[in-house]
Amino acid sequence: MANLNKVFLIGNLTRAPELRYTPASVAVANLGLAVNRRFRDKNGEFKEDVCFLTVTVWDKQAEACCQFLQKGSPIFVEGVLQSRSWETGDGQKRSTIDVRAERIQFLGKFAADGKQLEKMEGENPSLGEPNGEGATTASSGSLGDAVNPMDVAWDE
Repeated sequence: MANLNKVFLIGNLTRAPELRYTPASVAVANLGLAVNRRFRDKNGEFKEDVCFLTVTVWDKQAEACCQFLQKGSPIFVEGVLQSRSWETGDGQKRSTIDVRAERIQFLGKFAADGKQLEKMEGENPSLGEPNGEGATTASSGSLGDAVNPMDVAWDE
């Protein structure tokens, strides 16, 4: 039987990324992500549901996330579900399911100094044409004073 463990998420950070390093000096960052779902209930009224997730990012992607992202930043995450279990200090067993990011794409606008300006809203001629997924792909010409540092996803 075939197996597949793959998730694609677009959402906003609920807090600033938290960067730490393993004893082997590998960067790891935890991101809090909120993903909204809008739907109609049985009465035809629009409702909104929010799912809060923890995303774990490793290596250079983790460092880039901490450098360029902040609370509220919109991102696209491609990754896998990962289960974790532990025991609390008082002996209770706990478990959670997190997302282990394989690729992160930043969806906001960025200034030349790397600071996020605002969420991406449609087209911005200084950054190029929208790619249809809310992100912007920069043209090879002059980018002016705004740059998206994550136009190319980083693979591990």
